[in-house]
Amino acid sequence: MHDPFPVSPPPLLVKAITPLADFLNLPTLPIHIHELLLAASTYHIICAYISPFLSRRLFPNIYPSLPLRSQLNWDVHVVSLVQSVVVCAAAIWVMIADKERKDMGWEERIWGYTGAGGMIQAFAAGYFLWDLQICVRYLGVFGVGLLLHAICALIVFSLGFRPFVNYYGPTFILYELSSPFLNFHWFFDKLQMTGSRPQWYNGILLLGSFFGCRLLWGTYQSLRVYQDCWAALHFTDTNRSPEITHPKGIPELIDSVGGRGALMRFNPYPEDMPLWLGLTYLGSNMLLNTLNFYWFGKMIETVKKRFSTPKNDKKAKEEEEVMSVVVEGVELDGRVIAASADGEANGEHGMNGEAKSGKASALEEKESVRNRKGGEWEKDTE
Repeated sequence: MHDPFPVSPPPLLVKAITPLADFLNLPTLPIHIHELLLAASTYHIICAYISPFLSRRLFPNIYPSLPLRSQLNWDVHVVSLVQSVVVCAAAIWVMIADKERKDMGWEERIWGYTGAGGMIQAFAAGYFLWDLQICVRYLGVFGVGLLLHAICALIVFSLGFRPFVNYYGPTFILYELSSPFLNFHWFFDKLQMTGSRPQWYNGILLLGSFFGCRLLWGTYQSLRVYQDCWAALHFTDTNRSPEITHPKGIPELIDSVGGRGALMRFNPYPEDMPLWLGLTYLGSNMLLNTLNFYWFGKMIETVKKRFSTPKNDKKAKEEEEVMSVVVEGVELDGRVIAASADGEANGEHGMNGEAKSGKASALEEKESVRNRKGGEWEKDTE
């Protein structure tokens, strides 16, 4: 399937990025560089201008009264919400409309390329490019952990421009189906709706979507990519797809008309997968899946703690508060999520806040202020 994006990359931009793409061995990057930069620019405009403008008018008694750090987090969560909805909708459409995906063998899934899959990877890479500049610019707010997460996520999604596992780009983007509910949960806390019925319903949807798209769908697709990568790591003539044999014993995969040759035009003669490439991708994927199961258990424990605590039980309330801080600061905080390199989880960028209480949020913000030595954020107190 060709790239459905209606605008072609500007020739000057393609010419400018080609030397870097050749140096990094990312041959499809020039084809999608305009989509990547458009996504990054759009998220910047939303965070810097659109979100503050609309938030002050829609929530005049809440947004302006938030500390600067919370306003920044608010705007970042708005970007995360928009990104997760848009990219998931686009990924689902590509998976349904791209008929070539149904007939792909393991070679096409690993080394193949379609324009539609490249578009999805460009949008994802654009988000993490924006994420990276946010983490660099506000390092004192988001910390080194989220900076490392942004770097790793950008690297992993950029590997798709080799192309590498282009087929699985839309597949794993669907992890983000749970992100809107994660963001809404954070917004409910800031809107002073902690423990309300809407937050309870949203929590049910959060747990259901997290379990469905990350644990069930994610684990199943991970097993598939492990199987394909295993085949690529042990690439021999015996496990090649049954194609016309090249005189040198290599299947002739180039077909100027289209078909399989078009899918493999950037890797017409695939060889063994580099060990570093397999370890980087599979290692980060395995780490994320392990953390997803761990986070899901903590999310259930936290939601139960929040909504089942007796109001007249002082000790239970204290335990709930401690639990919320522990979940926010360790188990479900973005700094833990940053340990994974897949780019799916976003910490303060849309992946934490599952059970943030108003008091825990205040303590977290004041701690951030104490840790800074100067600048506008030092004045950010509640």
